[in-house]
Amino acid sequence: RPGGDSGVIRIRGTSRAIAATTDCNGRLVYLEPRTGAMAAVAEAARNLVCVGALPTAITNNLNFGNPLKTHIYYQLREAVLGMREACSAFETPVTGGNVSLFNETDGKAIYPTPVIGMVGVIDDVSKIIRHAFNSPGDDIVLLGTNSGELGGSEYLYATSKLVAGHPPSVDLEAERLLQQAVLKMNHEEVLNSAHDCSEGGLAATLAECALGNGETPLGVTVEVDEDLAPIVSLFGESHGRIIVSTSPENTERVLALAALYDVPAKRIGTVTEMASGFSIKVRSGFVQASMTDLAEAYFGSLPNIMDAPTDSEA
Repeated sequence: RPGGDSGVIRIRGTSRAIAATTDCNGRLVYLEPRTGAMAAVAEAARNLVCVGALPTAITNNLNFGNPLKTHIYYQLREAVLGMREACSAFETPVTGGNVSLFNETDGKAIYPTPVIGMVGVIDDVSKIIRHAFNSPGDDIVLLGTNSGELGGSEYLYATSKLVAGHPPSVDLEAERLLQQAVLKMNHEEVLNSAHDCSEGGLAATLAECALGNGETPLGVTVEVDEDLAPIVSLFGESHGRIIVSTSPENTERVLALAALYDVPAKRIGTVTEMASGFSIKVRSGFVQASMTDLAEAYFGSLPNIMDAPTDSEA
């Protein structure tokens, strides 16, 4: 469905399906090519398990500048090594791919962008997970932890046009265990939704979960007790995190399964009716907004940009 973590195609004549996703954050690869490429593979895997699919294999599209320049060659080499390391950890072989080099304008290279296309298998289409919250009263659980990084984030770029700092580190073993935990939770049918926490951090992820596809938005009341600056708690993009919702009677089982796989987990809030609005409280800070305002900003941004006059029309 629109806004979901992965696309899903049913295999005709069976109860199985194929899920597919593409992921890459060029800012992270620009800052640290190996870490950024690992992050792209890890995010793709999280997106698959968030619909209930077991990550199976990848393809790639490596977009870089002029590799005859030493620093561009370094980016390409490091990105490939990072991709290899992550694929080995997740047992997702590279089935193919393509390379686009010499991408420059007036001698300035594009951001290094190794796009990862990953596919996974869903054995039972009746167990597909949605990204959107769907039941007021459900508990919201955060799987994984915020390790306090803000480098390369959407927040830094949106507020200051900065692409700087160290990108969030990637713990491949923690990512693998998180994948297994979510798949086990889905197998036991204790999840009502699951959504990867990445670009935009916790605040953006919760907003996407609450808005869904825009037809039936719900509200959110969340409190996060982290010893971090409010901006980092709300908009930091630490990897290895997934937001899930569950019926209150299943919350303890979700937390127990997370513990079984050594995945940090904490109940952080509740899904509410749309009229209750969007509220996140962190240490010494909070975000509060109406769902109507969030919906207008989220669903109206692209149409507004497309309707805006160009420089030649202004």
